[in-house]
Amino acid sequence: MTDQTPANTAEFDPGDFLVVPARTFEDLRVGEVFRAPSRTVTDAHAAAFQTVSADNHPVHYDAEWARKRGHPAPVVHGLQVLAFTAPGATLFPHFIGEVFISFLELSCTFLAEVHSGDTLYPALTVTALEPQGDNGVVVTAATIHHQRGELVLSGQHKYLLRRTA
Repeated sequence: MTDQTPANTAEFDPGDFLVVPARTFEDLRVGEVFRAPSRTVTDAHAAAFQTVSADNHPVHYDAEWARKRGHPAPVVHGLQVLAFTAPGATLFPHFIGEVFISFLELSCTFLAEVHSGDTLYPALTVTALEPQGDNGVVVTAATIHHQRGELVLSGQHKYLLRRTA
């Protein structure tokens, strides 16, 4: 058996394939926005989430049940909408990948219903940077608007990062 390794592998650096240059806690700035690509929620998404979550409330799948109770259509699961704020849906984890320790907490308020066919526009905005010794907490506002510009979810995430890479 012969060695199939090309001679130029010494020139290869996986770091050259980062999506964005790595940053540290100190490189982040209050007011920075990390947007996720827009996503249109479909019936298939809602059905898949219903299967995974085991949430079988008829407001999520029965159009007649929903209409009789004042909803124009079945309502997308709130936790599914919240999932659109996952940091991995944005470039944020690519920026902080080397210093990320953990996702500490989240909170949110559901401000308007989301229905199949709605297009969601999630964003994370850095609102605070709290140094804590060798680490730091990044606080972000998590927001989602839909295609008509209405804010449908408002919340907050907190992440623990090392202060140096």
